[in-house]
Amino acid sequence: MAETDLLIVGAGPVGLYAVYYAGFRGLSVTVVDALEQPGGQMSALYPEKKVYDIAGFPAVRAQDLVDALAEQAAQVKPRYLLGETAQTINDSADAVTVTTSRGTTVTAKAVLITGGIGSFQPRPLPTGGEYENRGLRYFVPRPAELTDADVVIVGGGDSAVDWALALEPLARSVALVHRRARFRAHEHSVRLLRASSTRLYTPHEVHRMSGANRVEQVEIRNVETGTIECLRVDAVVAALGFVANLGPLTTWGLEMRNRHIAVDRTMRTSRPRVYAAGDIAGYAGKVALISVGFGEAALAVNNLAPLVDPSLHREPGHSSDAA
Repeated sequence: MAETDLLIVGAGPVGLYAVYYAGFRGLSVTVVDALEQPGGQMSALYPEKKVYDIAGFPAVRAQDLVDALAEQAAQVKPRYLLGETAQTINDSADAVTVTTSRGTTVTAKAVLITGGIGSFQPRPLPTGGEYENRGLRYFVPRPAELTDADVVIVGGGDSAVDWALALEPLARSVALVHRRARFRAHEHSVRLLRASSTRLYTPHEVHRMSGANRVEQVEIRNVETGTIECLRVDAVVAALGFVANLGPLTTWGLEMRNRHIAVDRTMRTSRPRVYAAGDIAGYAGKVALISVGFGEAALAVNNLAPLVDPSLHREPGHSSDAA
């Protein structure tokens, strides 16, 4: 059993910043996350990816950003419950009790959910599944593994474009296959992609994979003309997005809005003493960016602080004035 001022569910970038900010406001903090290490999707899926929309950083490697956020959070000495999923929640007059998948019971004066999109599984490629772990992969946590390889990336979203940009200077060749002419990725990333040496095949889809012990060739089909073209490959990266699962959070009696937790302008949910921030929080005009999530974390903490300790004001003052 543990008692804490604030329980944060989710140790991704927004959760880590919320840890620091809650500590800055004088709150004790406990963090629970289903993964075995902090960092969320950034650490699990694309630690080598460059991130360009963080204030103060022209570009920052994803894992470096996570490491800096963890170091910042460490100043307030949080308690981490990693590898544990928040399962059940119960209310009392002035506290919330959450039990985890390992039986840990945490009693907190407030809960802040920063769980991103929840747990995630990659969408499978419709063909070639027999080559998974034999040349077909869904993640590229260490791009250096594909140095001097001929790589085909399938997809048109941010992950596909980001991995193409990360692998282009390392691989022997990079080809990107997308079944539509337009990409869903960030415009800036698409401009960089078009200016790179990556070969673009649009509108195309993977028709068949072949190879003896591992994938050696990919047949791609033009979805408009039906023309088949063969590509020699060492690796195929399927980046078709993820199926998100909010898991037990959907049983917490929270108002949902299109698979997001509905919040008001203070980041408060429909349940007393429960707040949400980051990608998991939904409201009119929401923009799902890390930079927005950082602001939402500070907004949530400052609004819940007087609830945890009535002597605290909502307005935090300037950090430069703190002792």
